[in-house]
Amino acid sequence: MIDKLDITHLRTLDALARFATISAAAEHLDVSQQAVSLQLKKIRTILGDPLFVRTGQGMAPTPYAKLIAPHIAQVLAGLHAIPLPSAVRPETTERTLVISGTDYTQKVIVADLVRDLRSAAPKVKIAVVDLEVSGLTRKLHQGEIDVIFTAEGIAAPGLVSMPLFLEQYRCVTGNRALADAGLTSLAALVEHDFIITNPGGHSFTGSADDWFARQGLQRRVVASAPSFFMALEYLKGSDLVAFIPARLLPCDGIHELALPKYPPGYGVVAAFHPTAQNDSFMMWMLERVKARLVSATSGAPLPRGAGLSMLED
Repeated sequence: MIDKLDITHLRTLDALARFATISAAAEHLDVSQQAVSLQLKKIRTILGDPLFVRTGQGMAPTPYAKLIAPHIAQVLAGLHAIPLPSAVRPETTERTLVISGTDYTQKVIVADLVRDLRSAAPKVKIAVVDLEVSGLTRKLHQGEIDVIFTAEGIAAPGLVSMPLFLEQYRCVTGNRALADAGLTSLAALVEHDFIITNPGGHSFTGSADDWFARQGLQRRVVASAPSFFMALEYLKGSDLVAFIPARLLPCDGIHELALPKYPPGYGVVAAFHPTAQNDSFMMWMLERVKARLVSATSGAPLPRGAGLSMLED
């Protein structure tokens, strides 16, 4: 007959055991005394025991009521311990997060995130994988990847993108004398050879080419690197120039050129499967990431719709 008891029955029995009078139990439960009396009548029928009998001091529990009281209290404690969907206890959360990103986002986002989670959520394991566009959506749908950090527009349709910040370009070179010459006009800049970043390809065309065309100029690209980090290495000790994200600077051996204006920046986002919006830990983690990035002096909050679709220059 125990399986016929519901949560209201258990709460009534617990209140009567703790407060010993129907009036005090009713006040604790925020119901009428009549409601408590009716519940007690139903429970007596279900269990086949009086449970509580009237005395001059209130309601005295029967031996059976005393026997089941700690079990009922334990059940209710277990129910109260069940977290709500919005509740997050990062310090006790045990799970594995699979994070994907470019070398750039791994540097400016994931490195700090790993350190943060080691402190705030020490039982969470983090696996970081390189961003590979092929099969990315499938892996997110199948749960093989939890979140990707990338440029706005890279994430496939059907994913949710959370704006994180707006990155700006800076113009740099390995030639200190060139950087020390003062403000460089765009016409003078295109007289120098460029290196661009083009992950996964060997094209010599970058997103800044259209920007130069709108200025009535054309640059000369002589080298293509697979990542911003390798572009920085190739720049060192050379006369090449390049546009590099501001958050990767300063960098030893790299010098910034002052320009009258720069190519537009690009939005950086966290992209994830729509079901992750119901994952309270994921949302907690991403809000921490966003708050940290927004407060950084080198960036600014990303307005919706802002930014370019490509990460590389």
